[in-house]
Amino acid sequence: MIKPYYAVIFTSTRTSGDKGYGLMSIQMEELAKKQSGYLGFESATGELGISVSYWENLESISRWKSNLKHLAAQEIGKKEWYKWYKIRICLVEREYEFTATH
Repeated sequence: MIKPYYAVIFTSTRTSGDKGYGLMSIQMEELAKKQSGYLGFESATGELGISVSYWENLESISRWKSNLKHLAAQEIGKKEWYKWYKIRICLVEREYEFTATH
């Protein structure tokens, strides 16, 4: 049994062009890794982008949300990178996985 943790699911549609997005996303991932309570990150891109960050508790999510560099990136994102986005915060109580052996 796992210890429950939180997932922040960021679903978005982007504007066209990079406009500095690629570099900023790398910087934000590196910054998030240094935050207390950070557990991991996964993402998938296409017409719809989905990024999921994992956190020990709601307090660590709140601290990340209010990080000054992260706040600055959020403002640029609203002006330059995103047509639309939605954020969901979920408690993960159970997980399982599959890995092919052949």
